[in-house]
Amino acid sequence: MTSSTPASTTARSGGCLCGKVQFTVTGEPDYPHTCSCRDCQGLSGAPMMSWVSFPLDGLAWSGAEPSWHYTWPDSKRGFCPSCGSQICALDDGATSIAVTLSALGNPPDLVPVNQSFRETAVPWLPQVPDTRS
Repeated sequence: MTSSTPASTTARSGGCLCGKVQFTVTGEPDYPHTCSCRDCQGLSGAPMMSWVSFPLDGLAWSGAEPSWHYTWPDSKRGFCPSCGSQICALDDGATSIAVTLSALGNPPDLVPVNQSFRETAVPWLPQVPDTRS
C-alpha cells in the first residue's frame, strides 16, 4: 500500500543564495503570481518578482532569520542580511506569508496564475496571462 502526503502537510524548504537564511513552509500554497510593482522591480533589479503565499503558522526559520524592510506602510520584505536575497513579504497582522518562488528553488508545480501591477510592467516582456478560474 502506498501513502501520499496531502499538499496541506507537505513541507517545502528554501532559503537565500548564501544559505544563511533557511526556512520550511507547510500548508497549501496560495496564489502563485508575478508582480511588476516598482518595489519588486527595485528590490530585485529585475522586471518582476514571483511570489506564492503559505499559512504563517506553517513557517519555520532555520539558521538566521531575515532582516526586514518596510516597502509599504503595513507591508515589509524579508531579505538575507549577508547576500541580500529577497526571501519573503509579510503584511502586518497577516495570517499568511508570501515567499519568492526563487527562494523555493522555482518548484515546477507552482506556476504563476496572474501578474500584479501590469501597469508598471516593462513593455518588452510578455505579461503572465490571468489563468485563474
